[in-house]
Amino acid sequence: MTYRDAGVDIAAIERSRRAIGRLISSTHARARGARVAGAFGHYAGIVRTRDGTLVATHTDGVGTKVLVASRLRRYGTVGIDCVAMNVNDIVCVGATPVSFVDYIAASRNDTAIFRSIVSGLARGAREARVPIVGGETAIMPDLLRAGEFTFDLAGTVVGTIPPGRAVTGRAIRRGDVIIGARSSGLHSNGYSLARRALAGIPLGERVTGGRSLGDELLRPTRIYAVPALEVLSRFDVHGMAHITGGAFANLLRLKRASYEIDSLPRTPPIMELIRSRGVEDAEMYR
Repeated sequence: MTYRDAGVDIAAIERSRRAIGRLISSTHARARGARVAGAFGHYAGIVRTRDGTLVATHTDGVGTKVLVASRLRRYGTVGIDCVAMNVNDIVCVGATPVSFVDYIAASRNDTAIFRSIVSGLARGAREARVPIVGGETAIMPDLLRAGEFTFDLAGTVVGTIPPGRAVTGRAIRRGDVIIGARSSGLHSNGYSLARRALAGIPLGERVTGGRSLGDELLRPTRIYAVPALEVLSRFDVHGMAHITGGAFANLLRLKRASYEIDSLPRTPPIMELIRSRGVEDAEMYR
């Protein structure tokens, strides 16, 4: 079983990304008020304003994890995921998150559900120490499935980088040591394949350590931003990668080099369960 079987063709997505990348880069030369200071395709876009300030921006979402929340009618943690996916990426360029906005698209208005989603956003923002300064809620019954409550959730984070402290990966050199941090589970990636692999197992069934499958799939994405910034403030870090979709290939965003990775932490039980359902090892590392 592969990502492609689940409807996600990673190679095709990469081709599309390269195609739109050329269009996006075409906007850089005529920008006013700021100069683009980072390459397209890194963990965040970076601009340098006229006074020399480095500003980073990143947008990300929760993906099809929201379908699990909808099935269980438990919406209180996907907001944490939304904040986490954004701040975990932006710190990879050395940026301190300074503001966050969210976007919720829903099939219908439901105040109680919106309150639950936003409570998760607020909880995540407090943990990441970033203020939520605005957002948008769009009700789109003609676009999203009518009748039941369906939704999409995304956000944008803005951060600032001290002069001379951008972390791009260019400083990576032979002999550098790779240090990894353990994940808390699936985080917010791979859910299209995971849901397909786990189809047939009731969400209420106990699967790992006494936890139900639903609990495991909704386990919030760990927020690494605060400890990552502490590491950046104390040590000479040459590159930092948020390992999400694409897995260790994300290291190539930092620098096109060969990386030797060993002493990996124990695989989380939920990932072992997915592998046991017919997903090959090579696909698990994508």
